[in-house]
Amino acid sequence: MSRAIRILLVDDDLKNSMLLKRFIEAECYEVGYASDGIAGLAMYESMRPDLILLDINMPGMDGFELARIIRKTDRRVIIFFLTDRTDKVDRLRGFSLKGNDYIPKPFYPEELLARISERLDIMVGHRDEEYRIGDTVFRPDLASLTYRGETHSLSVRQSEILQLLAENLGRVVERDVILERIWGDASYANSLALNVQITYLRRLLADDRSVAITSIKRRGYTLTAGRGGG
Repeated sequence: MSRAIRILLVDDDLKNSMLLKRFIEAECYEVGYASDGIAGLAMYESMRPDLILLDINMPGMDGFELARIIRKTDRRVIIFFLTDRTDKVDRLRGFSLKGNDYIPKPFYPEELLARISERLDIMVGHRDEEYRIGDTVFRPDLASLTYRGETHSLSVRQSEILQLLAENLGRVVERDVILERIWGDASYANSLALNVQITYLRRLLADDRSVAITSIKRRGYTLTAGRGGG
């Protein structure tokens, strides 16, 4: 990549954070630091990092809440939770918020750097991924749909649902599979939310002559695309 990778460290342990910050900077990463969730959100908005190292127990706004806010609009940024909260329920909550990794404290900085490097390699490999659905171009990394020069933005949920359907173009994707993959469980409330998101996606897919999301009764959905009309 042409510019330095930006990493945001959000943790209220100042002493250990400064040590970790210098350790990461020695590997030529650009590192910003915030001591709590509120400051972390402000720095995220100004810095637009590639990766966030996020503590959970912080004053003002904890790490879970900060991750929840960020994930409303940004599915691209990588989030690592760094925490001494290692209970199963906390780990599951971290991953339900679309955290990419959950690293218990204490940890070896070298191990953290190895995980950062691995995750960034994956990110770069998928940066330009796109799906052509009829005459529509879907770019998951940008959460965007482009049809005949007009681009529409998708929400995180919409982009995740459409990517799952696009990966299985022409095949039925079971409803429960979508709910488990995107929401984490197939509850009634999440099922209603899926109905709403499918309705929005159908409206956003402007190429309705050749592209369709079809409901398969008691099963799930199929994304189909005919030949483009030019």
